[in-house]
Amino acid sequence: MTTSTEPDRTTGPLSGIRVIDMTTVLMGPYASQMMGDMGADVIKVEAPEGDLIRQIGPARHEGMGPIYLNANRSKRAITLDLKRPEGRAALLRLCEGADVLLFNVRSRAMKRLGLAYEDVAAVNPRLVYAGLFGYGQDGPYAARPAYDDLIQGGAALPYLFSQVNDGKPRYVPSAIADRVVGLAAFGAILAAIIDRNRTGLGQKVEIPMFETMVSVVMGDHLGGLTFEPPLDGGGYRRHLSPGRRPYQTSDGYICALIYTDSHWQRFFAAIGRPEMPAADPRFHTFASRMANVNEVYDELSAILLTRTCAEWIALLDEADIPVMPMHDLESLLQDPHLRETGFFQMAHHPSEGRIRTMAVPSKWSRSAVGPSRHAPLQGEHSEEILREAGFTADEIADLVAGGVVTCAPGVAV
Repeated sequence: MTTSTEPDRTTGPLSGIRVIDMTTVLMGPYASQMMGDMGADVIKVEAPEGDLIRQIGPARHEGMGPIYLNANRSKRAITLDLKRPEGRAALLRLCEGADVLLFNVRSRAMKRLGLAYEDVAAVNPRLVYAGLFGYGQDGPYAARPAYDDLIQGGAALPYLFSQVNDGKPRYVPSAIADRVVGLAAFGAILAAIIDRNRTGLGQKVEIPMFETMVSVVMGDHLGGLTFEPPLDGGGYRRHLSPGRRPYQTSDGYICALIYTDSHWQRFFAAIGRPEMPAADPRFHTFASRMANVNEVYDELSAILLTRTCAEWIALLDEADIPVMPMHDLESLLQDPHLRETGFFQMAHHPSEGRIRTMAVPSKWSRSAVGPSRHAPLQGEHSEEILREAGFTADEIADLVAGGVVTCAPGVAV
């Protein structure tokens, strides 16, 4: 495990891009953190009560929980009361010099704040106005609140679980919708910046959770419903097989995927049964394995019970068959590949001390990419950000005295 070093922000691929980030919880902060890791100057704007996600999980200090720390690095922070006219005016001044305004409150709330697209575009027509919503804003669900659990359910993920387990629907035990839609937002915003650079004009971009997750899930499971009239009731048969799960061995579990014809031939040769693919029609071709997928998984499960995890990983690696250990959260930290690539890193946080962080997964031959700032205290950079936007010392002092702007404890104004 390595100690992280801050890259040169001026050489990151998004250097020179400024993002005003009004988002909270996870989806938006995850998207803006990726932009910050790529070199963008991300300014996190929080209401006086702060981002709720600060309170989740064990913490050394209030408001600095682990999910917050892992979704808000590479940012600066300002606390603004946008319900006050002075707060709205300050945000618009920040937008004058920005490339992106990112938010995840509903359209009607932005309109009430006087921050609708028309209001913001009037001060900066080159701005990308990026809204992350639960649902597309042109449909009947537009005004509904949305959270990860609701979107998972609406996109049929709990239903799919019910088909392969005990009949009970359940959620993916991860904020998978927030993370996936955050990735989609990252891509959409960068595409809008490229378009702005070509045309000279910004625009409003809407990224809905529901439609994004439906496209992800149904890309696999639309199946025969792709056709009209339908050829079946939908669903990808292999994904819905109860046997598609980690395989139990004599001393634990492994994850293996014996998929292609050559995989199966090498597997049976390695265990001393080279005749099997030709002798058993269920294993003979990819199509026959898919048609008999439950039986194939059952047969393989019985075979893998006969040896240890270490024995199977060695055998499958030698046969060039895809295999991985089934990690738990602690063993994952010791994975030899992740240790060698330096994925988990130790960093020093000014208020939280020694913390574990994760590297940017992508590798760049020239650009400096990676965490460039610690996750900020609430209001840590309020005075600095306002000063950069042209506010005088007296103006900043008045905003602080009036409760419109809040600074982190110990930060002088």
